Amino acid sequence: MRARHLRQTGHRRQPRLWASLVGAFLLVLGLTSTAAYGHGAGAPAPAVAGQTLNWTAGDSIEHFTSAPTTAVAGAATIVFENSAATGNTTGLPHTLTFDTSDPKYNHDARVDILANPSDAAGGRHSVDVTLTPGTYHYFCSMPGHIMMSGTFTVTAGGGGDDTTAPTTSAKVEGERNAGGAYVGSATVSVTAADEEGGSGLGGIEYALGADGAWQPYTDPVVVDTVGAATVRYRATDKAGNTSAEKSADFTVVAPPTDDTTPPETSATVTGDQDADGNYLGTATVTVTASDTGSGVNTIEYALGADGAWQPYTQPVAVDTAGAATVRYRATDRAGNTSAEKSVRFTVVAPPAKDTTAPVVSAAITGSKNSYGAFISSATVTLTAEDAESGVASSEYALDGGPYLAYTAPVVVDRVGAHTLAYRATDKAGNTSEAANAAFTVAESGGVPPPPCAEHDERLTVIVGTVDTGVPNRLTPNRCTINERIEDEREWTSQALFLKHVDGVLKTLAAQNVIDQREQKKIVKAARQSKIGLPGQTAGYQTIFDGTRASFDRWEHVGGGQVDLKDGAMSVDPTVGGDLGMMWYPGRQYENFSLKLQFRDDAAGTANANGGVFVRFPDPHGFPLESRPAWVAVNYGHEIQIFDSPTGDMYKTGSVYGFDRVGLAGAHPTTKGTWNDYEIRVKGQHFTILRNGVLINEFDNNPGQVFDPPRAGDPGTDGRRYASGYIGLQNHSTADLVSYRNVRIKEL
Repeated sequence: MRARHLRQTGHRRQPRLWASLVGAFLLVLGLTSTAAYGHGAGAPAPAVAGQTLNWTAGDSIEHFTSAPTTAVAGAATIVFENSAATGNTTGLPHTLTFDTSDPKYNHDARVDILANPSDAAGGRHSVDVTLTPGTYHYFCSMPGHIMMSGTFTVTAGGGGDDTTAPTTSAKVEGERNAGGAYVGSATVSVTAADEEGGSGLGGIEYALGADGAWQPYTDPVVVDTVGAATVRYRATDKAGNTSAEKSADFTVVAPPTDDTTPPETSATVTGDQDADGNYLGTATVTVTASDTGSGVNTIEYALGADGAWQPYTQPVAVDTAGAATVRYRATDRAGNTSAEKSVRFTVVAPPAKDTTAPVVSAAITGSKNSYGAFISSATVTLTAEDAESGVASSEYALDGGPYLAYTAPVVVDRVGAHTLAYRATDKAGNTSEAANAAFTVAESGGVPPPPCAEHDERLTVIVGTVDTGVPNRLTPNRCTINERIEDEREWTSQALFLKHVDGVLKTLAAQNVIDQREQKKIVKAARQSKIGLPGQTAGYQTIFDGTRASFDRWEHVGGGQVDLKDGAMSVDPTVGGDLGMMWYPGRQYENFSLKLQFRDDAAGTANANGGVFVRFPDPHGFPLESRPAWVAVNYGHEIQIFDSPTGDMYKTGSVYGFDRVGLAGAHPTTKGTWNDYEIRVKGQHFTILRNGVLINEFDNNPGQVFDPPRAGDPGTDGRRYASGYIGLQNHSTADLVSYRNVRIKEL
């Protein structure tokens, strides 16, 4: 039988959600690779004739688990560990970054270490630096982790030739009996001094017992456990000389008492169980004891019928399959030992975890005409299979709409071209990647009509930017009113646009789609829109329309890959690498309205992480950035796309690093659906709308810099914010997002 100790908080089983997302998240704005500075992943740190300074991180995004506060000038090895051993149970990545931009702090040591528990080095990395007297500021540059920061002070030290360790001594005090034992408790005071002219005392440490961990000594140590005791101690000077270990050995006895009653004991067994009550994988035994007399002194446990007694200090986890027995007892300070008790249980191997998503397919049936279009209607039947945990549900989304539960074959009778996305989820929570079925429905006896001029299913009729409040109804030719008005087409004069609108409205009025009052409202809005007037860019220039010719006018830089798929730019889930982007090199823009549609294609419970870059310079050959896609981060603005309820604090609509929008303000919609995104930039004022709803306004004020601070951030010195190119971001193979229908007009 084998047992291992767990933390006092008990055994936590947390899904390693970050394991699937981390490839993307590690490349979120501002990070370098693990080999950017210092040693590459898995490389051992070389020996350095100097000090070693250690930082550790765990699950918290608010503070490092440990960090130094002082150091001595000279050579130093900076070690940063973020692993299970340092308390990271979720796979969350962190960085240790030294501030090199704020003049208040030293900026002569370049440290930018990215540590991830699942990387090749197991989350432990190092870099060699030379420290100078002063204060250094450090922080975690992972987005949303801005509270993880601090400072440490470097002193010049003294006694450059100091090779002599401090002297140490300890005094044990307390009430003693005739045999010299301490009654009830003993207090150990440790003192240390460095030789005159030496570097000075750096610190004192102590440890309990023969193999206890070393701890900083700040106050006298009180030992009140009955029995033989050892307190070890040592000291280190500022030159790094550590004294030889010494110890104080003594015995503590219980004060006189008439207590003859042993402690009360109990034990509980916890863990995941199957239907028969067996524990799956691991059972955790927690022992408690109480004593109203002299008090509990020790608790012991033993494994099996004849295992040796061991000190109980924290819950015991038993993970060997088979029948198990854990015996336990306790002793009070008067020496009374409770009767032995035991708990019995069985541990079995957990069932293999289902990690395979269902296989789902779609069959489209109906009568077809000579063009291959379905006459009057098409019926889509979904079939899903899962050989492991079984299918839990299937769902579908028609023409970019929200996903709906699939309970019966879907009948589509709207005339025109259609795309039906579908997927299925099994009982283990695995969701298949969305697949698409494309088909066309024609009128009975006819041929498919041409597609509507633009996809626009907003709730009200909006001409340009003027909202009429009139419901955006579906018209007899299966296009919405907004789609019929074509306000985003390039109109050469306002008269021509108004004539077109008038003709459309007369037709709709004759078909009883709108009434006279609504007709007047739309005409008024068309005039107010100023579309077609001299000096006004009448409509939007389409810079990506879903065709190969349009796609080829864009260029990809950086890591990853973006493909043309079903008329959209879609992140390739098979090609990894550093942050990348598709950018439009056709021209630069200063004041503009940019419209596009985006879709969250991330699998399962994950969420896409993307963004729209605006006003950045040509990324090729930029002198201050070797990775071209990062030019858009460092010298432009990113308008964020991220609907996850956890992780990065900047949600959709945020101006990344400058103006944060929370999840509620982002107005998230159903995954897998197309969202309209409009970004208006005029002067230093940014306006962001999602599906016609204003979700953020941002004014760039002089002096603003990236939050948290970034090395080399140009701030507002003229290299950021003036004018520039347009780009669409791709993070990695986990942050799947698609973009389509990209249009822009100058303001």
